Amino acid sequence: QVQLVESGGGLVQPGGSLRISCAASGSIFSINAMGWYRQAPGKERELVAAITSGVGTNYADSVKGRFTISRDNAKNTVYLQMNNLKPEDTAVYYCNGGFLVKVGSTSYNGNYWGQGTQVTVSS
Repeated sequence: QVQLVESGGGLVQPGGSLRISCAASGSIFSINAMGWYRQAPGKERELVAAITSGVGTNYADSVKGRFTISRDNAKNTVYLQMNNLKPEDTAVYYCNGGFLVKVGSTSYNGNYWGQGTQVTVSS
């Protein structure tokens, strides 16, 4: 009942910047929290940044000071601005969201994932 579509990934040189976006659509009554995870080859998926329904944010230590998560509630979209990118940031970035879903008279809390977008940092 909820779809997440990421965009904005690509190839960037070390020290460069990139912004990725995640648009949520479907039977969304409200957003609980949204976040970005990443998974590099041979590694486990890890939390990069998350933003709650208010203004609370949290970041992985490895990206603090370089990445900024933000959201546009009117568009049900979350962004990840990535600055001073490093080769170790190379990964598939996945959007994740927790939503209160309402379908007819039924509502429930659901958690959803996007399909992922590749970010490659290389010279």
